[in-house]
Amino acid sequence: MRRIVAIGGGNLRKRETWTIDQEIVRLTGKTRPRALFLPTASGDSERYWEVFRRIYGDALGCRPDVLTLLTRRYEKAELRRKILSADLVYVGGGNTLAMMRRWRRLGIDRLLQAACRKGTVLSGLSAGAICWFTYGHSDSMRHYGHKPWAYVRVRGLGLIHATLCPHFHGEKRERDFRRMILRRGGIGLALDDHCALEVVGAEYRVIRSKRRAMAYRFYRQGGRVVRDVLEPSDAMQPCRTLLSRGELRSLA
Repeated sequence: MRRIVAIGGGNLRKRETWTIDQEIVRLTGKTRPRALFLPTASGDSERYWEVFRRIYGDALGCRPDVLTLLTRRYEKAELRRKILSADLVYVGGGNTLAMMRRWRRLGIDRLLQAACRKGTVLSGLSAGAICWFTYGHSDSMRHYGHKPWAYVRVRGLGLIHATLCPHFHGEKRERDFRRMILRRGGIGLALDDHCALEVVGAEYRVIRSKRRAMAYRFYRQGGRVVRDVLEPSDAMQPCRTLLSRGELRSLA
């Protein structure tokens, strides 16, 4: 059964996503879960790993481990053991495009899909949220020094059949994301910083760590793009209403 928590953004070190992080740990059902951190998108940042170890290890009581795919080589058996023995996987933010290319080269994509089927809690922020979706609205091109750079659609693992846009209002992405959905179609989901989409099996809910953080759904209809608000809730809702057009209150 899939268990995914995709976070739109926020500073882990400053505990801006603290209540969401608590929920990620709770979902494991373990008192001291094994928490595996993947900092691929940040170039295997040691500082990022130290922040994760402090928050998820010291503060949240997990047994943290890290998988550095750019700075160390692993045997296939060790990659499989690390990923499939974890109770939760947390993917850090950064360059989504480079991360997905590296994962596919090493077979990490298939191992994470296997972890999903096993019931591992899959989570992360920004690039670490996009990766669980079919596509993501990504700023990866700015990491390559392109001037001017443009947002691109990056292919993820397809565990949730939608296109995700993180940092929605914080980075003023609405106009470009609307254009992407108008051009490409499908269901688009947008998350503000400090807001997350939690998916458990065939149900979902929106959770947040700051009161004004919001989530939205977009889809194309009759040559225009419709936007719906996804209200935060304690109750789970069926994913079929989220991932099909209509049935939600439109704000367009």
